[in-house]
Amino acid sequence: MSVARQLKPNIYSVGAVDWDRRLFDELIPLPDGTSYNAYLVKGGEKTALIDTVDPTMEDALIENLKRLEVKVVDYVIANHAEQDHSGSLPKILDIYPSSRVVCTPKCKSMLMDLLLIPDDKFIIVDDGETFSLGDKTLWFIHAPWVHWPETMLTYLREDKILFTCDFFGSHLATSELFVTDELTVYEAAKRYYAEIMMPFRKAIKKNLEKIKDLKIDIIAPSHGPIYNKPDFILNAYRDWVSDEVKNEVVIPYVSMHGSTKKMVDYFVRCLIERGITVKQFNLAKTDIGKLAMALVDAATIVIGSPTVLVGPHPNVVYAAYLANALRPKLKFASIIGSYGWGGKMIEQLTGVITNLKVEILAPVVIKGFPKEDDFRALDRLADEILNKHKECNIIKSEG
Repeated sequence: MSVARQLKPNIYSVGAVDWDRRLFDELIPLPDGTSYNAYLVKGGEKTALIDTVDPTMEDALIENLKRLEVKVVDYVIANHAEQDHSGSLPKILDIYPSSRVVCTPKCKSMLMDLLLIPDDKFIIVDDGETFSLGDKTLWFIHAPWVHWPETMLTYLREDKILFTCDFFGSHLATSELFVTDELTVYEAAKRYYAEIMMPFRKAIKKNLEKIKDLKIDIIAPSHGPIYNKPDFILNAYRDWVSDEVKNEVVIPYVSMHGSTKKMVDYFVRCLIERGITVKQFNLAKTDIGKLAMALVDAATIVIGSPTVLVGPHPNVVYAAYLANALRPKLKFASIIGSYGWGGKMIEQLTGVITNLKVEILAPVVIKGFPKEDDFRALDRLADEILNKHKECNIIKSEG
């Protein structure tokens, strides 16, 4: 779907809504579709297109520009080189041959490699540089590692609009131009942060500092609806990237013959009885995006696995690898599970999560089906988690 709509006078959304896409990068589930937002800014003297769209939907972008009777595009601002935003650049440059691509030095190199755009088509901008469109001024803010190294933001000074590309985005297909259902958008934005932005939490903190003094009326990302109440998403990001964790334990697990499931069921009950919030995920069935979201705030992860050929179950390895790659702000980790005759599950799993700056609590890995002593060991692990959470001051005092 594609409908050109006005944000403010002479500023238009000209991207496309992809209702049917269900997988991104052949990896990330998209339960609610997505959008590829692009924006047209008509100045008194010059016209700029900010980002393009995924090449699968370039016809929608072109149709929107035709409906707005755009005869000339002087600048195409490339905030980010990833193809869901840059992929239509070659087509746009064919239609508007006088256009120049405005980007960071690293973005230029990547666009030349990814899309074979010739060198003479580029204008390189420094951090803090401005372009005048006549009565409108574009201010370019380098924001590396949000979430690629070449990223920048574009601030439209007179209209107080910050165009952020992937930063603050959400994979959400909707007919609404602006955020109307904050609960739905919060969920989608948190999933997006968890799956894409969380590995770059420290860089995002720095880039939030760079924009903290800007007067912003609108944040216009390149996925999902636009924020005309920008504090909503700014406050959410400040919370997500902070070092604060919650009194929560995430338990991703697999059970083949019921032993690990029995341990997980008992352990979850132990944690709940101690006032700890639990988020449990059966990896044979779960949406991996939901698991990523749960990791955003949690203090502790406890991985549950049977032993398969002396090691952890492959689904558990994948989940541990994912957690290691996403680098959530977890404080503690442990392992529970069972084996039939032996194995190296503990060593292999701890070897997978080396990026996590966590304290490893004593695992509970048992032989066969859990027995009374095994349940007591799970009690002790639950007590240790409770005490660790208290030490971190994340459990509210009683009374």
